[in-house]
This record gives sequence, structure tokens and C-alpha cells, in this order.
Amino acid sequence: MFLAALALLLAPQGTPVAAHAMPGEGAVDPYQVDAANAGARPFEGDAMARAFNGQEGIRRIVDDFVARNFADPRVGEIFMNQDKIRFKRTLFEQFCYILNAGCSYTGRDMRAAHKDMGVQQADMNRVVENLQAAMQAEGVPFAAQNRFLAKLAPMRRDVVGR
Repeated sequence: MFLAALALLLAPQGTPVAAHAMPGEGAVDPYQVDAANAGARPFEGDAMARAFNGQEGIRRIVDDFVARNFADPRVGEIFMNQDKIRFKRTLFEQFCYILNAGCSYTGRDMRAAHKDMGVQQADMNRVVENLQAAMQAEGVPFAAQNRFLAKLAPMRRDVVGR
């Protein structure tokens, strides 16, 4: 995180920079790191972060969610060629940022991140079901799940292929 922030400070205004990669992550084309890339504004206050059991709970949800998607015979093919390490890191950052649990998002914007993946509406529906199952397994209250899904829903237009 520090290196990504330093790169942003040193880069001329508007210059694309790649986010700090974690060990084991593949390289990606440079892009501008921007909190707006997360696709939604964070919730106010800490109620949602608490409902998701803080960063530890969010990490467990992401781990479970990613495992479900990779193993799911209906959507697993979409994920099989993805960088699982980077996917888990940026998804955790995105969820943590949106839930206002004290994280920054360093990933690409949703349109760039899902470009050429071929995600269809039925795939998106199944992925949402997998997220709901992961949140349920973590004990996230149903109302909090719905509030979070409502934040994520507008991203559909940038994720689902036309």
C-alpha cells in the first residue's frame, strides 16, 4: 500500500500507474489508482463494517466467496483464468473500502477489470448467490447483506457483457 501511494505522489497528474502487487500476483497493464474505481462510495459510519465482523469477517467472506466461485460448475470457468491472488486482494480491498472498514481500494475500475470476461446476466445472478452464501456463513444479518448488495448492484452494467 505504501509503495502504491508513493507512486501516486511521484507520478505527474493523470499518469497511469500500476497498483502495488503482492507476491505471487501477475502483472497487469498500468492504470490510475483511484478510490472511485471501487464502483461505489463507502457507507457512512462503522455500522456496516461491524455487521460484517470487521476486516477479519470481510476477509473470511472474500475467501469463502472466491472459493465458491472457482469451484462452482456454473461460473467456475469464468474465474479459472483469473489471477486468484490479485482477485482476492482487490476484492477484499473493494469490500472493505465500501463497508468503511478502514481500507483503500487499489484495483482497476469495474469495466476494465471485467473486460472480455464474457459475464452474462445468469452468471452474475449465480455470483450474487455465492456472495449471499458467503455472507450468510459469516453470520451477516440479512438487512446488512441487502444494503451491501444494493451498493454493488449498479456495477452490473460494467461487469455483464453486452
